[in-house]
Amino acid sequence: MGQLDEGSLLRRAARGDRAAFEEFYRRTSPWLTVRLRRRCGDEQLVSEVLQETYLAVWRGAGAFAADAAGSSPLGWLWTVAGRRLVDAFRAQGRHQNVVRAVLRTAEEADSPSADEALLRSTVSGELGDALGALAPELRQVLQALVLDGLSVRETSALLGIPEGTVKTRARRARLAMREAIS
Repeated sequence: MGQLDEGSLLRRAARGDRAAFEEFYRRTSPWLTVRLRRRCGDEQLVSEVLQETYLAVWRGAGAFAADAAGSSPLGWLWTVAGRRLVDAFRAQGRHQNVVRAVLRTAEEADSPSADEALLRSTVSGELGDALGALAPELRQVLQALVLDGLSVRETSALLGIPEGTVKTRARRARLAMREAIS
């Protein structure tokens, strides 16, 4: 099974292949854990969301298999996990803090998020200053699209905003970056 890609593993899991699902989990759970930790500092909650995500993936792999032509397996997995994380915050009665906890920005957090630390370590000078000057909602869209590698649809689901808003914010962010750098 080592030669199968993640999409093939999901399609096999959709047919009830437990070994394929276990291989999918083995390959993707470290990546997903890191992504969830970037969005939430509560280790117990991350662990619960991880379990709920893979349970949902096992039960819903057929949904991915049916739409496999247009979806990336990791993007689909991240969308499922993002929804589970938002659901977990809501279930804990923290609805007012969902956006801050899930999409922490440097202005709102006591310490920089993993995304901010990565941006600072890899992007400096004029480009780093331009990124830092972006409005938080524009920076969040860029982080999801660029750092997390999500599609517009996946970013929309994660941030809980319409796809058109994602596109508009991405465009505004690019224009602001272009203007700041020129």
